[in-house]
Amino acid sequence: MTVAATTKTGVRPSWAGRRPHAPTWVGTVPFLAYVAIFLLWPTGIVVIDALKNPDGAWAFSNVSEFGNPLIRGYFIGSFKLCLLSAAAGSVLGAILAYAVASGDPDGLIRRLYLSVSGVLAQFGGVTLAFAFLVTIGPVGLLFHASWYFDFPWGIGLIYTYFQIPLMVLVFMPAIDGLKVQWREASENLGSSAWQYWRYVGGPLLAPAFLGGALLLFANALSAFATIQAWENQIAYIVPQQISTAMSSEVGLSSVNEASLLALGLVIMVAVVMTIYALLQRRAARWLR
Repeated sequence: MTVAATTKTGVRPSWAGRRPHAPTWVGTVPFLAYVAIFLLWPTGIVVIDALKNPDGAWAFSNVSEFGNPLIRGYFIGSFKLCLLSAAAGSVLGAILAYAVASGDPDGLIRRLYLSVSGVLAQFGGVTLAFAFLVTIGPVGLLFHASWYFDFPWGIGLIYTYFQIPLMVLVFMPAIDGLKVQWREASENLGSSAWQYWRYVGGPLLAPAFLGGALLLFANALSAFATIQAWENQIAYIVPQQISTAMSSEVGLSSVNEASLLALGLVIMVAVVMTIYALLQRRAARWLR
């Protein structure tokens, strides 16, 4: 039986003093608002502008421009650069992640390396391009590299500078998820180190490795400041051409073309990140 509390003015209701009950989804409102304002709204604007002509009329035929050899060349250039930097960054990053994970889990080297990787993974843009230019460029301090301006090898080398530490951060949890008991059981059954990685460790880490490589691919796909500082006269990739279409001073500006190219990037990133999410779900299921 619930007894109502009394006050100076009379009887207090039995529900007084209770905290109001809020739905569980209320806590997600700020995040959903952030996504709607800074992700969905700009994406919607890009889609609408991509399907309009300069006069503001709807022109769904704009999609056929993806078959234009010039437009297709920008996407091919982006694909080459992303594939090269993602392949090099994922392989080297996975090796470094395994080397760090093999040491003391609470050691200074591990903590220091993870901290440095967190900083270097975000170190890009004009500063990084200038650092490589004065180090190994045509007038570099260490040596002169004529291939430095060859696309995609020159800029691909620069991209690996921040791709490797990003792979370390992404791949390290997967390596930590490998249980020591699995290695011991494999050795007790007479398996060699090669057989363990071939039949146990490799298949378990494959989804996480491929997912990390896809994340690096998407990261390179959207990078702009680094390659723009490296070469701002010729557009090799889609983000460079988007910048040219939006701010050209020689009569090449076209907001609709920029939006169409951005729509193509949105589609590519959406496909890559969907596959990444599926691979991460599979990796999490095996490494619990």
